[in-house]
Amino acid sequence: MTDATTKDLDGLDQVQSLMQAGQIPNALTALDQLQEDDRQSQMGLYMRAVCLRHLREKTGAEKTLLSLIERFPNYGRAFQELGHLYRDSLRNPEAVSAYATACHMNPALKASWLGQYKLLDRARSPERLMQIQERLQWLEGLPPTLLASLDLLHEGRLLKAERLCRSFLQKNPQNIEGMRLLADIAIRHGVLEDAEFLLESAVAFEPTHHQARIDYIQALSKRQRYQQATDEARELMASNPGSPMLQSLYAIQCMQLGDYQTALTLFDQILEKLPKDPVTHVSKGHALKTGGQADAAIASYREAITAQPLHCEAWYSLANLKTYRFDESELTTMLELDQHPQLAGQDRVFLQFAPGKAFEDKEQFDLSFQHYNKGNELKHAQLQYRSEGTTQECDAQIEACSQDLFANSSGCLDADPIFVVGLPRAGSTLLEQILSSHSQIDGTLELPNVLSISGKLRRMGQREGAQTYPFNLSDLTGEQLREFGEEYIRDTRIHRQDAPFFIDKMPNNFRHIGLIRLMLPNAKIIDARRDPMACCFSGFKQLFAEGQMFSYDLEDIAHYYRDYVRLMTHWDTVLPGHVLRVQHEDVVADLETQVRRMLDYCGVPFEASCLEFHKTERNVRTPSSEQVRQPVYSTALEQWKHYEPWLGPLKTTLGNLYLGDSKQSQDHV
Repeated sequence: MTDATTKDLDGLDQVQSLMQAGQIPNALTALDQLQEDDRQSQMGLYMRAVCLRHLREKTGAEKTLLSLIERFPNYGRAFQELGHLYRDSLRNPEAVSAYATACHMNPALKASWLGQYKLLDRARSPERLMQIQERLQWLEGLPPTLLASLDLLHEGRLLKAERLCRSFLQKNPQNIEGMRLLADIAIRHGVLEDAEFLLESAVAFEPTHHQARIDYIQALSKRQRYQQATDEARELMASNPGSPMLQSLYAIQCMQLGDYQTALTLFDQILEKLPKDPVTHVSKGHALKTGGQADAAIASYREAITAQPLHCEAWYSLANLKTYRFDESELTTMLELDQHPQLAGQDRVFLQFAPGKAFEDKEQFDLSFQHYNKGNELKHAQLQYRSEGTTQECDAQIEACSQDLFANSSGCLDADPIFVVGLPRAGSTLLEQILSSHSQIDGTLELPNVLSISGKLRRMGQREGAQTYPFNLSDLTGEQLREFGEEYIRDTRIHRQDAPFFIDKMPNNFRHIGLIRLMLPNAKIIDARRDPMACCFSGFKQLFAEGQMFSYDLEDIAHYYRDYVRLMTHWDTVLPGHVLRVQHEDVVADLETQVRRMLDYCGVPFEASCLEFHKTERNVRTPSSEQVRQPVYSTALEQWKHYEPWLGPLKTTLGNLYLGDSKQSQDHV
């Protein structure tokens, strides 16, 4: 049982002590006497369900557990307890399903692995039983400290998990499982360099450890070191060429390099062996979508749904095409799935955004908002985002990056990069598609390289006596700034083709324009701006693949938008004329004028192909991939107004920005 995190720790500790002593009726009485917040907390509901099961009050126990899962869909122990309840009720298939979900949520739960092992039919599930047996043996072989750290990690308690794991590795510095676990924690903290180093070391210590090599490949991919990740995946697949898992791993790396044909060939080979594997059908659909084959992608997503309706990423992937329309039978099925007791975790989140889109297309905006809002609430509960952190970060940039900081030009003088910054869903993909339709400009991805360099500077600031980032920007020498700029140019080369200029459309780079200006003084920066209500609500109804943690709460989004506008105003003050603002509404109203402005700013001649951007054939990996393959349209500009009755918190928090102060279209910001 995990530690309580509610206000009345003593009260919950008392309940736990009574339960451990076998005094279940007294424990339930003590729980009833706690405050409402404690009774309805994650631990309070969990304890109540355990007590009710032991008292054989099965209906009450099930009702409590389903309520707990509804509020905390990633809580593995809730599904484990549901498995115990169904096992005691002789509902074996449901027990196996609940135990399997518990193991997916928290693979450290040995009781759930053992529960499956005891209940599965040995004749029908020999391969699954073998996998469970291997997992149990692995868990039994883990040192107790690492097992406890693994459990804490999957219960979302990263700091305590990290402390335990680091303590263990100090005494056992070459333990592979400890290194893998600490790397996983580092990735969840966003410290990708440390994760890569740990896993590279683990592979060097034990080259035959397949899982360490898989982890290493995935870490390389997260750092967008795609060529190295692909080479490693190819070598690993060669060691076991018949493994569908390794084929899939290599296929996904090929996709990252833009080699979609190889990826599709591999996915087809996997599906010949595993024709009902929903994960492979969805991966194939993603490859087809990115390459512009929308109809084939739809067919692949539907194959995934046919194989496993509860694999809700497939439902969401259909919605995320933006141009897809669900029929009545599909909507009915999704609404029925929403009531399924075994739907959990990310699948429950995925499912909410799909009927949200379906009801939006049917112009039933009240029902649409209910699902969008529920999906956001579920996702928000999984995260640890605090808007105050972003505000403090912007305050630090404003304080540290004064006009004096940019008085002397240094850094790498290459003028290749064109940064497109702003908020997600502000029209940056459209701008990238327009610019990449020019013969001298390559489109790439949302590149993490600036964020990685800022991370290095943050770690430099953690040394004793050193200034923190961004204040340590003033300590950097011209040579250091040039090296950072050259590192950026070198590491992004893999994403480019042959054009002299390329686009980096990582939106979050607006927080690091000072760093960009210092290390790449000749780079161009375009601020993709959109009406605040339209931009913020569009982000709210989008489930992002990763990052953008601010986007799952209306007040958080509004605070983020305000900080963004405030920081961009600062860059305008200290770097006048350096950033071009392009207002999305102006692009829709007068495409040619805005295209000419952007091309003039980038220093390239006008080309008519930029006006016919929707005809440009290229891989687009953002949620707008299908939309930018169509001409400019104005139907989305006022879409948020359909949801206006429910957007009070957004309006209130935006304040004067909602009233129109941010809508001025200026040549430079």
